[in-house]
Amino acid sequence: MTEQELIKLFIERSALLEGHFRLTSGLHSNRYIQCAQVLQYPDLSAMLGEKLAAPFSEQDVDLVVGPAIGGIIVAQEVGRALGVKAIFSERKEGKMTLRRGFEIKRGERVVVVEDVVTTGGSTKEVIDLVKEYDGVVVGVASLVDRHSGDLDFGVPFYPLLKLDIETYSPDGCPLCQKGLSIVKPGSRE
Repeated sequence: MTEQELIKLFIERSALLEGHFRLTSGLHSNRYIQCAQVLQYPDLSAMLGEKLAAPFSEQDVDLVVGPAIGGIIVAQEVGRALGVKAIFSERKEGKMTLRRGFEIKRGERVVVVEDVVTTGGSTKEVIDLVKEYDGVVVGVASLVDRHSGDLDFGVPFYPLLKLDIETYSPDGCPLCQKGLSIVKPGSRE
């Protein structure tokens, strides 16, 4: 599947939206990604998971970890494609942790997955968590990479789709200046 086919899929499933959006960061944007709109279809989730797993098929991976909430389904599908266990991390008192009896064993080879990488912050937190348990991160994969600037996870990074999405400060937002109404999508309030 090409990037153009992925973009078409995301648009058809209302996962790539155009308009005027207030992001969790407080910045404004003319485009918004909501991968849950694609991941709600098990056949599409499985297909995307297989594509994300492909770069790791020869790497003796033991475990896939994704951050809650966006990385849960992605981790499950990548784990299924690789034939390994998949778990997720959660925030507790602002810190990424493992709960629910999940564990990472010393020396386990781990793939960290995300739905969307924007700043890379959550992904880096999961990488640090894996290292705290003495796991070995072999790589990172995401459905969408929408970061701008430099981003180095210290391991190979395999996004399926790279999107350049402009963001604006609220004070300098051209969409606000045009008087377009704003929407606050997303999962965090």
